Amino acid sequence: MTDVVTEPAAVGTQHSGRRVGFISLGCPKALVDSERILTQLRFEGYEVAPSYEDADAVIVNTCGFITPAVEESLSAIGEALEATGKVIVTGCLGERPEKIMERHPKVAAITGSEAVDDVMGHVRALLPIDQGAFTGLLPVAAPGMRAGAGQPTSQPERELTKHGDVFAPSVKLTPRHYAYVKIAEGCNHTCSFCIIPKLRGLQVSRDAGAVLYEAYRLIAGGTKELMIISQDTSAYGVDVRYRESEFQGGQVRAHLSDLAVKLGEMGAWVRMHYVYPYPHVDRIVELMAQGKILPYLDVPLQHASPKILKAMRRPGAGKQLDTIRRWREICPELVIRSTFIVGFPGETEDDFQELLQFLEDARLDRVGAFTYSDVDEADANKLADPVPQEVKEERLSRFMEIAQRISAEKLAEKVGTVMDVIIDEFNDEEDDAPGTRLIGRTKGDAPGIDGQVYLFAGELAGQVKIGDIVKARIEDSDEYDLYGEVVEKPEWSPNVPQLGHFGGH
Repeated sequence: MTDVVTEPAAVGTQHSGRRVGFISLGCPKALVDSERILTQLRFEGYEVAPSYEDADAVIVNTCGFITPAVEESLSAIGEALEATGKVIVTGCLGERPEKIMERHPKVAAITGSEAVDDVMGHVRALLPIDQGAFTGLLPVAAPGMRAGAGQPTSQPERELTKHGDVFAPSVKLTPRHYAYVKIAEGCNHTCSFCIIPKLRGLQVSRDAGAVLYEAYRLIAGGTKELMIISQDTSAYGVDVRYRESEFQGGQVRAHLSDLAVKLGEMGAWVRMHYVYPYPHVDRIVELMAQGKILPYLDVPLQHASPKILKAMRRPGAGKQLDTIRRWREICPELVIRSTFIVGFPGETEDDFQELLQFLEDARLDRVGAFTYSDVDEADANKLADPVPQEVKEERLSRFMEIAQRISAEKLAEKVGTVMDVIIDEFNDEEDDAPGTRLIGRTKGDAPGIDGQVYLFAGELAGQVKIGDIVKARIEDSDEYDLYGEVVEKPEWSPNVPQLGHFGGH
């Protein structure tokens, strides 16, 4: 994911002329970090520049997971340096400053991931600003702010809560109708192909109260879909021993099941990402069957051969198929998304055939795959029997051919049904009346990674807005997408009071 941020400055406020460009790279977890930095920039009175030409300095939030992502980050840093000469680097690649300095020794500063305080310190040094000139820029505070987090020394202290947590962002980089909510940072796994624990550290979970207050605020502001993210969502709370925290006068455990119950009571779409197949996930699937949260699980399985899974140091080797079958017995409408690595060191044709057979048996709804590539400092680099690149590419082609066929077959089963669809954008052609063609997603599709639904608004043309949840009759399908027509626009009524003009949307 690459986002060149063009968040406008608040209307009617004064500005110092100190404008900061912002480039956000990487996964949704990094996107949340970007939102936190942008929130603090606005709080302290900085403007976000819409282009390099308007920027006095640029922040690049980088990704450092796989080689192509590292190269993309380094390229973005170079581009920003050439344009402005003042670049602050943060994010995952910032945890490896030597790699950045080798290519770009003139960067102004480098920080690691989740480093709002450090980033802001460097911004202040590069672009000093008179804090006393700004009023009314304080973002909506969410309970759960860590004491002192992002707190400029010249500003009075904000009221803090008991939750040991960084503040929830008020600036969003997603459309108003959906948002990512990060419940934990870091990871306790030691997967041989991954360096996330080296980049982001071991798992640190937020208190449940902090997460729930953030979700409540988002829904009150018009957000209709919450995507729950972390490196290992199933392990949420294990590092804090599932401690309790306050939410609306009660106590809630930092456990995924307890969190999901409370989130489900708010009435928005709740989508779970990066869920490892731990036993207690059965309880989450039960909530899906009850209609409390979306029947969608993003489960990063990576492979199916026990030998390869062992080499990867992945949990649950050899048990995935049984787990998937059990989940589908609990919730037949469950949509499962997963990602896989093809051509891992030591992968034989027999191992690959085992993966293909798993794909046929599991019939996963949404599948992504990529060929293995070395990651600096990853243990997998030292494994014997690397797979030649041409073999990796050939296997990926065979894998995706099966995945596409299964996806096409499963989507064809939706034709003739009526489904809930959340509208993401308009798709009008030149001769169409405004709002005639729409693009949205079903409950089984996450934004940016899954399929879409292309709709005619029919008699409701011009009445459906971006962010509305409509009912649509599905009339056709292909390998990834659905096609149909809007048949109803129900009123959306969450269990959270809506703020101001959001109430009638």
